[in-house]
Amino acid sequence: MIQLYNLTLDELTDLFAKWGEPAYRARQVWRWLYVQKVTDAAEMTNLPAPLRERLAREASVNMLEPVRRLFSADGRTVKWLFRLPDGQLIESVLMGYADGRRTACISTQAGCAMGCVFCATGQMGFARNLSVGEIVMQAVEVARWLESRGERLSNVVFMGMGEPLHNYDAVLAAIRRLNAPEGLGIGQRHITLSTVGLVPQIRRFADEKLQVKLAVSLHAATDEERSALLPVNKRWPLSELIGACHYYVEKTGRRVTFEWALIAGENDTMAQAHALGSLLEGLLCHVNLIPLNPTSGYEGLPPDKQRVAAFQKILADHGIRSTVRIRRGIDINAGCGQLKAEVLKEEHRA
Repeated sequence: MIQLYNLTLDELTDLFAKWGEPAYRARQVWRWLYVQKVTDAAEMTNLPAPLRERLAREASVNMLEPVRRLFSADGRTVKWLFRLPDGQLIESVLMGYADGRRTACISTQAGCAMGCVFCATGQMGFARNLSVGEIVMQAVEVARWLESRGERLSNVVFMGMGEPLHNYDAVLAAIRRLNAPEGLGIGQRHITLSTVGLVPQIRRFADEKLQVKLAVSLHAATDEERSALLPVNKRWPLSELIGACHYYVEKTGRRVTFEWALIAGENDTMAQAHALGSLLEGLLCHVNLIPLNPTSGYEGLPPDKQRVAAFQKILADHGIRSTVRIRRGIDINAGCGQLKAEVLKEEHRA
């Protein structure tokens, strides 16, 4: 079965040429996929009936089967759990903001090989990479749902399940598809890629010279502390990671955002705050402080507000700008991998 969302426009044109169809049919179908966002070839009403019937027989428009959709009490967060054709489960989250932004947080892998101890996805291990179509379709699904309510998708963040740079080629192709005027038309500066710190891939990504934002999951400012939380640090320690971040800034002129999940009694200490300030001095960057979203597989808890404020003040004393991210969707397991873990437990009990 041909998965239409896996194809580029050129590949779709080539397919139709083999089928004896004119090139303009490919652009018609492409528009149905990315502008009209249909879920069935039968809805492509400007195509001749025989072509629609062939598409229905030999191609698939939809690779994502909705398993569950949850709405947060905050009124601005929606989480989807999708089943892929091979049975794997992935998650996507919509986050709405008061300034009008509508952001899709999408997954790049089924599971994750990075093993970050506080992450529900890391706790479940790695299954496989997602295809370009499986990545892009998540944004399409969120955009379709928003459009049905008179809203539009404005931002995409690669911060869902998986390590984006571990699936480099598919993710880069997905970024270009999201950004393209004939794709979803999301501006590069409205796209963010998050990584735990795969140093060679960060340097490679810098060389692409895109205007996509880079976010690095840091979470600790010393190698001993970081290696305990993020095993990837044993392969690429902080000196190499921060060196790659400097390279990214030099190549792109864009600042790096560092993600810091604040864990009470672990990395919320004043010593870690000073170490972080010293580590980042001289680097064009910003720090997102995120009180931990607890998971069943990790005993850590978020710190209280006073502790967070004290941590942030020390960063400011070092000249490092930071913001405290409001935790979203706690009531709907919006944290990466949490809903999948819950559903897998339910299916196992059944």
